[in-house]
Amino acid sequence: MKKISSIVFCFLFLASSVFGQQCSIRPERLQCESLVNPLGIDVASPRLSWILAAENPADYGQRQTAARILVRRDLEEFWDSGWIESPEMRVEYSGPELESDRKYSWSVQVRDENDNVSDWSEPAFWSTGLYLPAEWAAKWLGSDQQFDREAGIKKTDNNIDDPWFRKTFELKEKPTQAFLFLASVGYHELYVNGKRIGEGVLAPCVSDHSRRARYIAYDIAQELRPGRNVIGVWLGTSWSIYAPYATEDKPRTPIFLAQVDCRFADGKTVRVATDGTWKTTPSPNRLLGTWDFGNMGGELYDAGKEVADWSGLGFDDSGWKTASIYSPKLALSAQTVQQNRLFEEIKAAAIEKKENGDYRIDMGRNFVGWLQFDLRGEPGKKIELLSSESESLPNTFRIRNAYILGPSGKGTFCNRFNYHSGRWVLVKGLTEEPRLENFRARMIRTDFPRSTSFVCSSDLQNWLYETICWTFENLALGGYVVDCPQRERMGYGGDAHATSETGMFNYDLEAFYCKWLQDWRDVQGHEGLWKNLNDPKVIGTVGSMRELGGGILPQTAPTYFGGGGPAWGGICVTLPWFLYRHYENVRVLEEDFEMIEKWLAFLESHTKDDLLQRYGGEWDFLGDWLWPGAYEMNNDSPETLCLNNSYFVFNLQTAAKIATVLGKTEQAAKWNDRADVVRKAIHARFFVPEKSSYSDGSMANLAAALLAEVPSAEVREKVIRSLEEEILVPRKGHIFAGITGGALLFKYLRETDRHDLIYSMVSQEDYPSWGFMRNNGATTLWEAWEKDRPGHSLLHSSYLYPGAWHIEGLAGIKRDPDSPGFRRFVVRVPNLKASEISRAKANFDSPVGMIVSDWARKNEQLTLTVIVPPNCKATVYLPAAEKAGITVEPNRAKFLRHENGYSLFEVDAGKYIFNAP
Repeated sequence: MKKISSIVFCFLFLASSVFGQQCSIRPERLQCESLVNPLGIDVASPRLSWILAAENPADYGQRQTAARILVRRDLEEFWDSGWIESPEMRVEYSGPELESDRKYSWSVQVRDENDNVSDWSEPAFWSTGLYLPAEWAAKWLGSDQQFDREAGIKKTDNNIDDPWFRKTFELKEKPTQAFLFLASVGYHELYVNGKRIGEGVLAPCVSDHSRRARYIAYDIAQELRPGRNVIGVWLGTSWSIYAPYATEDKPRTPIFLAQVDCRFADGKTVRVATDGTWKTTPSPNRLLGTWDFGNMGGELYDAGKEVADWSGLGFDDSGWKTASIYSPKLALSAQTVQQNRLFEEIKAAAIEKKENGDYRIDMGRNFVGWLQFDLRGEPGKKIELLSSESESLPNTFRIRNAYILGPSGKGTFCNRFNYHSGRWVLVKGLTEEPRLENFRARMIRTDFPRSTSFVCSSDLQNWLYETICWTFENLALGGYVVDCPQRERMGYGGDAHATSETGMFNYDLEAFYCKWLQDWRDVQGHEGLWKNLNDPKVIGTVGSMRELGGGILPQTAPTYFGGGGPAWGGICVTLPWFLYRHYENVRVLEEDFEMIEKWLAFLESHTKDDLLQRYGGEWDFLGDWLWPGAYEMNNDSPETLCLNNSYFVFNLQTAAKIATVLGKTEQAAKWNDRADVVRKAIHARFFVPEKSSYSDGSMANLAAALLAEVPSAEVREKVIRSLEEEILVPRKGHIFAGITGGALLFKYLRETDRHDLIYSMVSQEDYPSWGFMRNNGATTLWEAWEKDRPGHSLLHSSYLYPGAWHIEGLAGIKRDPDSPGFRRFVVRVPNLKASEISRAKANFDSPVGMIVSDWARKNEQLTLTVIVPPNCKATVYLPAAEKAGITVEPNRAKFLRHENGYSLFEVDAGKYIFNAP
């Protein structure tokens, strides 16, 4: 390791621009731990990554042969990696040990294919959190109010206020650095000297608060001043009263701890931390509902209790109480995922006046977000805001808000620690007829970047793609994907399996999913709560999510609650593998390997005669779920036993691939051998020779068996034909599967390039289909194929799996099966008729840079434009059986071979235009 001065650093920064030829590439989009300039990272050896841009986009073949990283701290060089002879665009920091609560900046330069050296990149930075528990001096604080759980079971409203907290302190001068670390159970907002800090909302991300709290680092140095300063914290009740998080050491009230070391130019520090000197009082805000299944509620704001400048310097808090100190046994870790943030504004589309004087506001589309309504009425009167996602119901799932008018008789309601979910809002209590401009909202989601745009020649597919993306965004809150944002807000593993590849092909979700996998590690060894759903003596009491040990997983994380089956807990195997394939993330495989081992051992403990057996309670062994017309439970049926055993094999074979990547060859062999044994047992038990099918012959079971490679070579083609016939003949081209079965079906068809069968299902417009949803006014995708099923959600994660196919299948951008991370990828034009799809285009900002596939069929001629980012190669599949007649501009494509009606070419970085008959 070399140490160099700032002068030498500057010289090196300039040298590559002065000497030698210009480098063909430059590093951009610098990230630390898959985040842009993150604060408070507690990873000891963070991963530093970048992509490459071409200095001249008209050139070809640009690539990286080496990279060099320089890290600085306090303007001084801290670590010089030296030249790393590698094309890899992610390097793990391996310099001197990082210190807690420090800021580090870094830059990277690269060498290109001709050994020319690039300029240094624009510097990026990260700051560290607190690595050791002993570094925390802060104490947990809360109010003395406690949630009444017994009343909550009766579906009454929460009885505690969202509290305010203040701390006044003195500084002799303005600090040069001040990162405040804030963890809370329940949502929080931070204020310094009366100013709200940060753009994040509904912070922090959701965690298993029976064992963990995540802290956020806030840079407050610019808000502090010499003399008197005030830190204010506003807490929201939310997850602090969620039943599964109840523990003996933790109160049923929102709590927080905070700590900041103010650093000065002379090296001295002043620490401000939560302790017994902080003051608290109730705020005007309160949670409506009890944060339960079907009663997540909303917020009540009493404008008559407003206090001006409560967090400001001039406020007198002498009448406030001393905050209560608590001692929960919670592990503290940094929030290494983006915060929730407000996105586009949604304006009211129409107002309907009811005969009783109420007004129903149509916001134009179903969404999750914050309402901002200007209200007028009698002073002191409560205005009620009832949310609904149904045209025929005034209120769905008890999502509701309320505003008590102050002395002026007018005010603006805005959410703060809860959110609306629905399309319509019924407003009760207004005394003046409102105008459309009085009603607006902002959509909320986790602030990960969207990476992809897609358009094709089909209006239905364009609608479906955008609706899938809109639905996914409205479900991605708090660092995990909720099943639905109004009834449950649970992180179901089965739904994750059905949505994660759609998510990765359309958003940058590496940090998001890595956080969620830590949640799964946290909940392993605990059962869920469905057995005790209706027992008030058990649910919500201490230890209701019993710790059983071993590899059992509840069906949701970090939320425990809910039903499912092997394909729900099995997300602990599939999601790490998807992350590795998509982002070339090996660390996630290492972090989750023990969880995978325990999970497969748990499943193995429930086998008999080499087949997985029914286990758990009533809701613990679901197979496919919510197929068309599904109303009954399916956990005791033979077809579910067949599907879950195929999924068991799918988990085993995926785990074996993970073990192989990690060099654990012995374990890989054991899992592969076990998968072979279970395959034979499935085939012996469930194969129906006369129909060449498995069990009930459903799409779900046929696809699951094929994906798990259950059919032997002798019958495989017959089983494939049976699946094809099931889709096209009795189902007349419609899908007949649910969440789990549909996801497995689409995955199998995508991987085998049966885009004709997928197109058949996604192009239908009568029941059951996505087109049926569109024709019935859907603006988000439903939980069930039927619109008006009582108690079911109209904004749900059930059927989002075509969103991966639009990019991978229609646009044709596919991961290379032999190369994770897209440095090698495939562009394969689907062999569809021009009458079905005549054009498709996707701009995919992949983990290694922008990939473009743009193809069109016209007058029996195919034109394909492909853009390959620097440092990458692509294999292009043209649906032309002969090379004759194919032209490529420029003539740099390497012809490889003919294969199954396609001509294959290899291309390196650059833009190519293919023409073929």
